[in-house]
Amino acid sequence: MDMFSNIVVAELVGTIFYTFVGAGLMWVVWKVVDWMTPFPIIKEIEDDQNIALAVLMGFLFLSVAIIIAAVILS
Repeated sequence: MDMFSNIVVAELVGTIFYTFVGAGLMWVVWKVVDWMTPFPIIKEIEDDQNIALAVLMGFLFLSVAIIIAAVILS
């Protein structure tokens, strides 16, 4: 039980809160990028096997995640 006694409730609540904030921001970024593109991204990646677009979207989400983590840690 020593492992669980060191957890502060405020840290746990903060972690859960920032998890939902980060996921919400990632969803907003997805919707904005999907709205800005003249073609459906999901269809392009899944049906047409556009690997370059898949890699680009992966890097976009990775960069947004790094930015969100940097803001949370500062």
